[in-house]
Amino acid sequence: MDIVNHKTGDKCHLKYIPYSYFSRETPRKVTGIVTDKDNSVKWVLSGTWDNKMELSKVLSMQGELKGKPILETESPKLVWKRKWPPPEYDKIYNFTELAIQLNEPEEGVAPTDSRNRPDQRLMENSQWDEANYEKLRLEEKQRIVRRKREQEAEKSMAEGRPYPAYEPIWFQKQKDPVTGNLIHVFTGKYWECKEEQNWSMCPDIF
Repeated sequence: MDIVNHKTGDKCHLKYIPYSYFSRETPRKVTGIVTDKDNSVKWVLSGTWDNKMELSKVLSMQGELKGKPILETESPKLVWKRKWPPPEYDKIYNFTELAIQLNEPEEGVAPTDSRNRPDQRLMENSQWDEANYEKLRLEEKQRIVRRKREQEAEKSMAEGRPYPAYEPIWFQKQKDPVTGNLIHVFTGKYWECKEEQNWSMCPDIF
């Protein structure tokens, strides 16, 4: 896997080593190098994708062995280490601490924030019957909105009028200057609306 910095030309090449029961390799092993725009190796990465990764700065190149460069490096530094789940996490659906925190409520967010979805919140609070009722209500509400848009689109087509496509509120579709692909770029408008607590442009989805 290659990760490219298109502004500086730096590139990180990672290799995920295949592993089997009969393999002598470390399970889930990852190795990699970071090169500059001139393709000179500057850093060496090693570790496993499920435990930790270490990074070593390259000091010099000491020739080659079997077509591979022999690199002199500094002592490795820990750059990432897995944070283990809380005790008895098997009782909470094997969620990590991050997964548990993703749905924590936050004041002042947009009304369309998924953390405000009522059926999800009720389920998390173990109110199963109420959660199921809300889920059915929301799904029907979504069907009504979809049918309305389809009817409006058909009417516009019959009258020879263009029908505006759905446009995201917080992102703008642009062409990536490097790859040429269409991407959605964050406009920054969300933070302004949050500071002013002005969510008038948000649709009523819940």
